[in-house]
Amino acid sequence: MLEVHQFPCLSDNYGYLLHDPASGETAAIDTPDGAEYLKQADARGWKITQIWNTHWHPDHAGGNKTIVEATGATITAPQEVEKLSPIDRIVGNGDSVSLGDWTARVIDVSGHTNGHIAFYLAEADIAFVGDSVFALGCGRMFEGEPEQFWNSLDRIRQLPDKTMLYCAHEYTQANAKFALHADPDNTELKLYANRIDEKRAKGEPTVPTILSRELETNPFLRADKAYMRDRWGGNSPSETFAALRAAKDNF
Repeated sequence: MLEVHQFPCLSDNYGYLLHDPASGETAAIDTPDGAEYLKQADARGWKITQIWNTHWHPDHAGGNKTIVEATGATITAPQEVEKLSPIDRIVGNGDSVSLGDWTARVIDVSGHTNGHIAFYLAEADIAFVGDSVFALGCGRMFEGEPEQFWNSLDRIRQLPDKTMLYCAHEYTQANAKFALHADPDNTELKLYANRIDEKRAKGEPTVPTILSRELETNPFLRADKAYMRDRWGGNSPSETFAALRAAKDNF
């Protein structure tokens, strides 16, 4: 069985180590802080053999060099990561990546950046989604366009409901405040927001999150709903999404 080790990095990032006991391989999913990843892997007796980057931002690929120099790990990433470090294998939508006998499908989730990808391991029911989608939120649209980003979120929506989404930041409490503003009559959202407050009061993480719950509560994944269009405008889901994203940017 695959093991996922989650740990805080930088101010609000999460680091992830994905370990396959059968093969002994370990993948660093993004690299916010190379030294911290090496420390966390060493504490578990794991050696990082691969790096899987979701996009090029420094808090996701900035630790590549440190880890490669210490371990010789290979880097699998979208081409845009070449802005920060060399890549051993460039991947895009529909490609497959392996860790031992486990396979991850690469999904285009561009919008936050134009090359952003996610890694979906169907047999493990997990997806590492970087900054494309968060618990009750989504990434800022730094490089993409609304229709592009909505299509990316729709690809995430099409995954099985039981998929656990490993988001890259602890933004959930702030996201919940906007979500309640965006969708104030959502009873399940109100309950979810209360549970989030309870978790954060105890210092507990709110991610990973399960897709089924996000489909019921995350306003950015619900931009195709008629009542969301009525509240936020737009003649299409992508236009409603654009209105929501602009509102969140200024919230």
